[in-house]
Amino acid sequence: MHRTTFLWLWALLLAVLMGPVQAAELKIGAVNAPRVLEEAPQAEAARAALEQEFAPRDKAMLAAQQELKKLEDRLARDGAIMSESERRSLERDIVSRKRDLKREREEFSEDLNIRRNEAFEKLRRRVFQVILSIAKGEHYDLILSDGVVYASDTVDITERVIQRLKQEFDAAKGNGK
Repeated sequence: MHRTTFLWLWALLLAVLMGPVQAAELKIGAVNAPRVLEEAPQAEAARAALEQEFAPRDKAMLAAQQELKKLEDRLARDGAIMSESERRSLERDIVSRKRDLKREREEFSEDLNIRRNEAFEKLRRRVFQVILSIAKGEHYDLILSDGVVYASDTVDITERVIQRLKQEFDAAKGNGK
């Protein structure tokens, strides 16, 4: 068991056992954060924006890969009848293009990962704000997220978080944002 999970469970146990001797009950909720991040319309919008942003580079790399394949096919087909200098020149061109394409793929992958992390970090912050808003607005004493093995429907507020995010998304779309 993770140390933080153990500490949370210990704190919860203490709160229940040592809490005030009142009739008030502890209000606990749970959120399935991966589900929220998967189903929130903001997540789909972020994925679509990333796809649109990186599609031209992806298309250019695909074209370069196809051109490289044509050169390799030409070398395989005509290499035996080419002059030595022509064949060596084509081989150098192929090696150079392979190197450039590999570097371009690595840069593309790094750039995409950076942008994806930025976009989803922004979404994670928004999800956290929505959870806090629901927790305060509905007077929860404790909201659990990562590390929850099971939460009954009575304490699971995941659907409410998703619905609030959908409402915000629809409102922002309606305002032209």
